[in-house]
Amino acid sequence: MTPGAARWKLAEQALLCLAIDGAGLGGLRLRARASPLRDRFLAAVQRLGLPIRRLAPEMSDEALFGGVDVAATLAHGSLIETSGALDHQGLLILPMAERARHGLAARLAHALDDRDCLSLLALDEGSEDEALAPALTDRLGLQIDLEGVAWADTYEITFDPTRLDAVRAAETSVPDTAIEALAVTATALGVTSLRAPLLALSAARALARWEGGTEVDEAALSAATALVLAPRATSLPAPPPVEEEPPDKPPDSEPDRQNRDDSMPDASIPAEMLLEAARAVLPPDLLDRLATQRAVRAAQAGSGAGDRRRGNARGRPLPSRPGQPDGRSRIDLIATLRAAAPWQKLRAQNRPEHSGLHIARSDIQLRQFEERNDRAVIFVVDASGSAALARLAEAKGAVELLLAQAYARRDHVALIAFRGTDADLLLPPTRSLVQTKRRLASLPGGGGTPLAAGLRDALDLSLKLRARGFTPALALLTDGRANVTLDGTGGRAEAAAEAANFARLIHAAQIPSLVIDTGLRPTRGLDGLALDMGAGYLPLPRADAQGLSRAVSESLGA
Repeated sequence: MTPGAARWKLAEQALLCLAIDGAGLGGLRLRARASPLRDRFLAAVQRLGLPIRRLAPEMSDEALFGGVDVAATLAHGSLIETSGALDHQGLLILPMAERARHGLAARLAHALDDRDCLSLLALDEGSEDEALAPALTDRLGLQIDLEGVAWADTYEITFDPTRLDAVRAAETSVPDTAIEALAVTATALGVTSLRAPLLALSAARALARWEGGTEVDEAALSAATALVLAPRATSLPAPPPVEEEPPDKPPDSEPDRQNRDDSMPDASIPAEMLLEAARAVLPPDLLDRLATQRAVRAAQAGSGAGDRRRGNARGRPLPSRPGQPDGRSRIDLIATLRAAAPWQKLRAQNRPEHSGLHIARSDIQLRQFEERNDRAVIFVVDASGSAALARLAEAKGAVELLLAQAYARRDHVALIAFRGTDADLLLPPTRSLVQTKRRLASLPGGGGTPLAAGLRDALDLSLKLRARGFTPALALLTDGRANVTLDGTGGRAEAAAEAANFARLIHAAQIPSLVIDTGLRPTRGLDGLALDMGAGYLPLPRADAQGLSRAVSESLGA
């Protein structure tokens, strides 16, 4: 069986668990981009026979919990409420779940905890640097990733509805050794969530019921480990120890052996078996992926756009807020009527001489919008040494590639080069591709490495851009260590100390940063500098313009 076929088999088992005990498992997180492959999986979800209701990443509280039907309330003269998505039982489907705001994620997490008839299918379409809210990740027991699955590896998934109904009503018992084995396995995989072993136990019970068993067996535990615990792994389990021939010991008496076996059940065998099941589905580069994700998230600035700020004129609409008109804010008429509707009958009784609507000052709702600042990606390029010309050529190519994307993202790009005894702003923040090519036509190179000067100028430019309403981000490209101080003299120790001081200032200013090591091999000390900056560290030996552009785009959201 190919790896893709094995992953599709896991997807089939996940759907089976979702159909049998979706509420007990919280739901399923599906990592897959929009494609015919995902459509095939969603078609199988439709055939489960569960009540389905679709959500949206920007759903309001009224759509979730229900609210006042303004038109019906005003027409009938009495309060008439509407139902929300969370008032219905069954399966909720949330597309683009990685874009759901933390407020929506918290409300959905509370609903999954509080209601025993709801489950959630989160469609995660994000890249490696986008993640589902932790509140939902922790509660969705099943996690499936369809990356690397080919269409030829798949088949149509169907289940017998009559058999599903019978299995949902069945009961299974759980041996104590199974609970202990799941806890031991979660610890070995670095899973810190206390919910994870319990969710794995729910999946094992569902799979055992489908097979007609009255007790959770090893096969069900292995499948549950692959579905629930393995996707949450943060460390690779240690390989099983090599068995050595035990030394000769006097044989135990039969009564003592019997007493020992009865009082101490051996849970190591199922735990080792579950770890083998986890190893079978874990990617071999798990640790590298986790390290890359930590670097990316450390350097990431929000969702890859500028900082958010609230306003009352333009931008993405937010829920309205109570307030008083001040000549600048705009009144949300519908929200105002909705706030006033429940009080119409009472106010009409208190003021019978007044006909029509009764609007109080406390009913007025003002519109809110969310704007994003323009982003400015500042390249800080090491132009010193014999390989400076090659690095500058790579930087020029990366800047031009990023500028091609800047028109759609409203981003600006700047370039600071440091060499000799100082740093120069070669390209002020711009979105002009023509101006960029003209400025980058000829760049000097060679000399010492005044890293502190480059970081100083980058910090100054970042603070100036922030004061002008930009959201700055830094990308430092270097393959060497500082050897020139701010006053232009030599001295590696003093130069490194000055560079570390400016790195800490950049960290204190909360400027998202990325350190790209362009040396032929990882440069000693650059990872420490990245730690001082609070930046991600990516060693990219022999990186070309495409590689630099891709690294900056993924890490800084440029």
